[in-house]
Amino acid sequence: MAQFIALFRRDYDRFPEAEFTPALLEQEAERARQLYTGGTFRAIWSRQDVPGAVVLLEAGSIDEARAVLGSLPLAVLEMLALDALVPLIPYRGFAPSG
Repeated sequence: MAQFIALFRRDYDRFPEAEFTPALLEQEAERARQLYTGGTFRAIWSRQDVPGAVVLLEAGSIDEARAVLGSLPLAVLEMLALDALVPLIPYRGFAPSG
């Protein structure tokens, strides 16, 4: 499994804030909880700079990661902008030297 960082924001260019209803945001949160308890989402944070989220997830490939992220209700409705999906590799500084 590989790890990825996804950087999302609400797409206010295409959808007014009023369309991000509490019921819809709860559906989004519920799907995120499912992915977290299932082990796909390893961590998730709300962004402080803009309404959105940063997700650390595990998937077999970048295509699989995109598919998982595409299952979020706001993504299905195309109300999210994915600013970045970054594949990660282990930091070399944590390996034993020598």
